[in-house]
Amino acid sequence: MFKGSNYKKATIFIATVSLLTLTIAFGVQRRCAAQSAGNDYESIELFTDVLSIVKKSYVEDVDTKKLVYGAINGMLSSLDPHSSFMPPETYKEMKIDTKGAFGGLGIEITVKDGILTVISPIEDTPAFKAGIKAGDQILKIDEKFTKDLTITDAVKRMRGIKGTKVTLTIMREGFEKTKDFILERDIIQVKSVKSKVLDDGYGYIRISQFQEKTDDDLEKALKSLQATAPLKGLVLDLRNDPGGLLDQAVRVCEHFIDEGKLIVYTEGREKDSKMRFTARKGGKEGSYPIVVLINSGSASASEIVAGCLQDHKRAVVMGTQSFGKGSVQTIIPLSDNSGLRLTTARYYTPSGRSIQAKGITPDIVAEKVEIAATTEKKNDGMHIREKDLENHFENDKKEAVDDKKVKPAPYKTDESIKGDSQVLRALDLLKGWDILKAMGKA
Repeated sequence: MFKGSNYKKATIFIATVSLLTLTIAFGVQRRCAAQSAGNDYESIELFTDVLSIVKKSYVEDVDTKKLVYGAINGMLSSLDPHSSFMPPETYKEMKIDTKGAFGGLGIEITVKDGILTVISPIEDTPAFKAGIKAGDQILKIDEKFTKDLTITDAVKRMRGIKGTKVTLTIMREGFEKTKDFILERDIIQVKSVKSKVLDDGYGYIRISQFQEKTDDDLEKALKSLQATAPLKGLVLDLRNDPGGLLDQAVRVCEHFIDEGKLIVYTEGREKDSKMRFTARKGGKEGSYPIVVLINSGSASASEIVAGCLQDHKRAVVMGTQSFGKGSVQTIIPLSDNSGLRLTTARYYTPSGRSIQAKGITPDIVAEKVEIAATTEKKNDGMHIREKDLENHFENDKKEAVDDKKVKPAPYKTDESIKGDSQVLRALDLLKGWDILKAMGKA
């Protein structure tokens, strides 16, 4: 221990060293910030130099806005598969899409290995009726090769006036050569919720997409199913549902989750991107059992619903691994009526799972999870997931799924039964649960 003047000298020395250390740290911090800002300015200067050279020396006159739009497209495409720039016309169409009506073919697309690829066709649309399948590679649109097309440009080419035709040149696993599909555009009235009674007391609800009115339509469907008798069980079909609006996914969950329980939360760099969504007050459904159906075409908002109900043990999830899109995109309007779709956060299920590039693992794995629209057997090997997309985010959680260890549950379907064998299997599960409950074993 120090005493007297020696103690004072030691104190002064320590304080001086501490101040010196703080000064050095502050100086390093300022120097790093200055270097970062300097690098940014150099990059911006490089961009303006190239823009000036192109404007001055390119073989033909070029429109400055076209160059800037192209540069923005390139910048965003280098980030991740879901960030994109929307010119005014595309931004306007996007806002129409969320309302559930637009002119086109009814097809969800992405880019895999540089090739325009189908995520899933939307039910009861020209693409669905023509036999377009998940995993199909679109090599040409009306003789125009798609290799150098952005998703935005591809969507623009497939959209159009009702009654006009467009030819898609498709390559599919099992095809010896490409095949042309001639489709007639229609007004795509996407009805996001459909329902029917499967058996006495057992209902079926399919959500094909999460739009502005999905929650309202779900509420009507539930009331319709329970008009004659209380539900004893429900099949919630989210197969080939590409997602949509986050708030609608939250509201769908609220029907089945107790007030105050966590539905989903998001984490990002900015304060506004850190959000928690919990179930609010309101009409809640009874405690009847639920089976949720998913497949590799189930993405984003549909994964939020499946993950929430699974985490709270409110439903049994059946099917195959889902798409694995665990990121949140924010739509930002720009000054010239264009828009920016920017990935701003990751979302997590109530238990803290990130499904990014991994997906939701079903409780009961089953191979036959496709909606019965054709008798042709579909090859699941063509299905794409988030992890297959270029520049996708890696999952920031360490746990991983070993697909080889996941084995389909044994099940035999009577080949004479026409319809959807997966729904029939879900119905059997619900009835079995009801029987066990009556026996006091569930």
